[in-house]
Amino acid sequence: MAKQKSDLSRAFSEDGAIKTHVGGQALIEGVMMRGKYNWAVAVREPSGAIYVEEHDLKSGQDKNGWMYWPLVRGCRALVESLMLGFKALEIAALHAFGDEEGEQKAAAEASAGAVDYETTLTEDAETREEEEEFGHREMMISMIVGLVLGVVLFIVAPAAVTNLIVGEYDDHTLAWNIVDGLLRVAVFVFYIWLIGRMEDIKRMFMYHGAEHKAIHCFEHGLPMTPENARQFPRLHVRCGTAFLIMVMVIAILVYTIFPLNAIIAGFGVPDGLPKLLLVIVARIVLMPVIAGISYEITVKWAGSHPDNPLVKVILWPGMQMQYLTTHEPDDAQMECAIAAMQTVLAREDAEAARATDATEAIAAS
Repeated sequence: MAKQKSDLSRAFSEDGAIKTHVGGQALIEGVMMRGKYNWAVAVREPSGAIYVEEHDLKSGQDKNGWMYWPLVRGCRALVESLMLGFKALEIAALHAFGDEEGEQKAAAEASAGAVDYETTLTEDAETREEEEEFGHREMMISMIVGLVLGVVLFIVAPAAVTNLIVGEYDDHTLAWNIVDGLLRVAVFVFYIWLIGRMEDIKRMFMYHGAEHKAIHCFEHGLPMTPENARQFPRLHVRCGTAFLIMVMVIAILVYTIFPLNAIIAGFGVPDGLPKLLLVIVARIVLMPVIAGISYEITVKWAGSHPDNPLVKVILWPGMQMQYLTTHEPDDAQMECAIAAMQTVLAREDAEAARATDATEAIAAS
């Protein structure tokens, strides 16, 4: 009897022939898919129906072309993804649990994780507006709190512990950066494992698996049904988890190369807390550089060279992390992922047809 391949092996060896730029994000009881022209959210409502909402994506490349330069585009993509993610999470929470409970759920998930709204004719418009404003305010507060906690957990805490273990930064720079990096990875893995034990997060990770299966199904050219999607692995080589792991790896290299020792010596920064604070500030300031480099490697280079053996080596840590961030979905969850995917693909097809018609009109004139 032939040994069954692991999801990791299958994700690498059975990657579909059709490569797509469409990607997604798991939400509370739903999935968000994003294409070139729009993004769509599909949420399972308490009634059992699937609510689908889509929004246009407006590129700022014509006005701000510099934001699409190499390295810079990685930072832009990261910020844009965070903003869209919070918006999609808010929409999902409102429709998965109802307004009041949904806003509380969205705020809680935003702190951990990190088309107009439907209304009924009997709702008072002014009250609704106040409720939505309150929900937006909750989400913004949660996003800020989440970012602050992220800095504390993944930058400040590892740096403080490293300082206790290794000693002063400029006395053992290489060892300091390696230990700091390993601690940061350990904290990240433990954090993902810990929140993955929460019931809501477990279901979100199931939707993450559904998102991957839906994309696999499309990339293999099959009709998008739960039956067809079910056969594919829950891991995917173009998942954003690889980007997060690459950020931590690149951070070690950038922090080691950056001439922080010269700055410390030049300004005569004393040992102890002043020097540690300078190290922490330098790490925060360098994050856009690290994000830009990581984006170029994992998204632009690896995405353009899927058959390169080195790509598998680079993506391997991120693929391992997907065992924590994805679970096997049920058919109802895959239906949500497929609904969001089909909404985005319909817009892609419409825009392609419009471009073809325009080209033919120009040629005929």
